[in-house]
Amino acid sequence: MGTTRTLCFCASKACEQSRLNTGAICRARILSSLSRISKVVVETSSLPETLSILLHIMREEMGVERGMVSLVNSRTGKIFIHDSIGLSKEEETRGVYSIGEGITGRVVETGERIVVPVIGNEPNFLNRTGSLSSSEDRALSFVCIPIQQGKKVLGAISVERRCDDHELLGFDVEILGIIASMIAQAVELYLIENEDKHNLRMENERLQKALREKFRPSNIIGNSKPMLEVYALISKIIKTRSTVLILGESGVGKELVASAIHYNSGEASQPFVTFNCAALPESVIESELFGHEKGAFTGADKARKGRFEEADGGTIFLDEIGELSLPIQAKLLRVLQERTLERVGSNQKIKIDIRVIAATNRDLKQMAAEGKFREDLYYRLNVFPIVIPPLRDRNSDIIALAEFFVSSFARQFGKEIAAISQSAQEMLLAYPWPGNVRELENVIERAVILVDEHVIDGDDLPLSLQSSVAPDATAEQAGLVAKVSSVEYGMIVEALTAHKGNITAAAESLSLTRRTLSLKMQKFGMNYKHYR
Repeated sequence: MGTTRTLCFCASKACEQSRLNTGAICRARILSSLSRISKVVVETSSLPETLSILLHIMREEMGVERGMVSLVNSRTGKIFIHDSIGLSKEEETRGVYSIGEGITGRVVETGERIVVPVIGNEPNFLNRTGSLSSSEDRALSFVCIPIQQGKKVLGAISVERRCDDHELLGFDVEILGIIASMIAQAVELYLIENEDKHNLRMENERLQKALREKFRPSNIIGNSKPMLEVYALISKIIKTRSTVLILGESGVGKELVASAIHYNSGEASQPFVTFNCAALPESVIESELFGHEKGAFTGADKARKGRFEEADGGTIFLDEIGELSLPIQAKLLRVLQERTLERVGSNQKIKIDIRVIAATNRDLKQMAAEGKFREDLYYRLNVFPIVIPPLRDRNSDIIALAEFFVSSFARQFGKEIAAISQSAQEMLLAYPWPGNVRELENVIERAVILVDEHVIDGDDLPLSLQSSVAPDATAEQAGLVAKVSSVEYGMIVEALTAHKGNITAAAESLSLTRRTLSLKMQKFGMNYKHYR
């Protein structure tokens, strides 16, 4: 292989010039890069900021596809990824090694550099992050360099790149070695100052994860802070038989919370009976709830248990309880107070042992003040209120919920759907979801039915969601203009994501000038920093 490839670290168009000229240009770029790195180390006091800049220089100047700076926790002996390019936060979290484990662990243990020409041929490459999933990834080369201060190994710099030239990898080793030497002192100071903080943060994350697993009911999706608070309340109330009042907008999943309370309680094997107080006319609600005797009214040809009797020993869930009439509220209050009921047409008292869970999307306290709901019943129900947050207040759960629904409906309809595209995810996150989780479920069901490919794209979502990220697509423009805007937005999102927020590279891939792309991003309210 010629000098051109051997000396090229930048993969620039200039390297298509003659070998002699290219060699001079690439040497100049190497010196320029080292000068930039040296300046960053000297002028930047924050190690995280320094490493972020260094990693981006490595990607720009050396053609690195993924780069990682791993540090050693001296207390635990674990090696963790402190910063990276080309990895998601989840992949970073998984990239933890013990000293001596895998390539990174061996480098930290021995203080020696390791070069792997082809990752797929190296059995000691553990792929702990899970980032190498394709055959193209396994054809990458891997270089790992120790960060040392004296004889003490503080961590390692590792990069993955495409290269079939051993001499070029040798140059990578030298450059990374220089970078490691430059940052070693800053890394040592950082570890001294922050290791205790990091240990506390890692322990806090471990405990938070344990709490999430302990408290999150299996039938509810979401790990957002508002939902963690709901799970904590559920974990407390399941140890008792107290009455629960679940509050929240329509579609937030109040029945799921009620069932989670019942099926995680000591009465999980007993009946769980649900009744929608708004589903039936008032004339039959009393009979449905409390039962009736034979001949109690026209058509009552035999005695029948009501929902309260059916739930005896278990739980009754009264949804939309704010819709009950005042006379039925009076009978319900008596049941809650005395734990006895009388069937319609009978004066015989029947004792019951049940937990009552009620739910509503209405303001019962305000209704009580207006005389539309019995105040004594309100206080009897409001023993242990649980407020379910609307979907717009648990934004971090939207994609997890969407992916769950995609998987569920794909199985139901016999389709193979691998993912939700970045542009579609942006639309899901930008929409306010007035119908909450129920609306999201309906949207995903429709998308799964419509999609012809293996990925749900923005085009498969309703126009209301597409216009939520395209400010120019008003109601009057809800035809071709809205469609074009959503497609344009989606293409820009994909380009910025692919190029890690680099506007120049994204513009080039879209055959646009940088200024044109910037104007379009401004129109859509997009920030390149969100895609880094």
